[in-house]
Amino acid sequence: MITFILKTQTRDLKGEKCDKLREKNIIPAIVYGRDFKPVALQVPLVEMKRIFKEAGESTLINLEIDDKKSIKVLIHDVQRDSLSDEIQHVDFYKIKAGEKITVETGLKFLGEAPAVKNLGGILFHNIDRIEIKCLPEDLIHEIEVDVSGLDAIDSIIRIKDLKVPSNIEVLADPEELVVGVSRPQAEEEKPTEEEKPTEEEKKEPIESVESKE
Repeated sequence: MITFILKTQTRDLKGEKCDKLREKNIIPAIVYGRDFKPVALQVPLVEMKRIFKEAGESTLINLEIDDKKSIKVLIHDVQRDSLSDEIQHVDFYKIKAGEKITVETGLKFLGEAPAVKNLGGILFHNIDRIEIKCLPEDLIHEIEVDVSGLDAIDSIIRIKDLKVPSNIEVLADPEELVVGVSRPQAEEEKPTEEEKPTEEEKKEPIESVESKE
């Protein structure tokens, strides 16, 4: 498993003064947790974007504060600018050893569905993330979903069909649909011989309707 390390510093600036940090491509953040006093932090934007892209919200991160001993955290919340979509603030949650955590993890779809390749079906995804609960050391970044077994139109995969390690509890409804194959979009039906207008109907003049004064 990849080890993610993020170096941060304690932060003195608060509130609107944090805009001065953002102008320097430094993002305000905070780390908190059970039986842990919250600490205001600042982290380089470039590093934060890299870590978030690779680790997401379901991977443990070794958070170093002022070059001291690291603590294990999860990215709990990322606030973005409504216009630029740039990261504005990050919440980290400190993990407590031996305590189960609840997170959302992504679904990774693998393989090719024969019903799509051979029958012209359309593959559709109903969800791409599910909520799980486990100990920090058992946390997984994603759950693989093999679609190569979808060999018929209307075939589906439900949450109960996913291969999930026994030490991880899936909190979603087991019957919830994950992915499936639907029928191809029907072509517009061409008019039958009975529906086609006859030559006499084509020549028949259209009666005009006089408007009433």
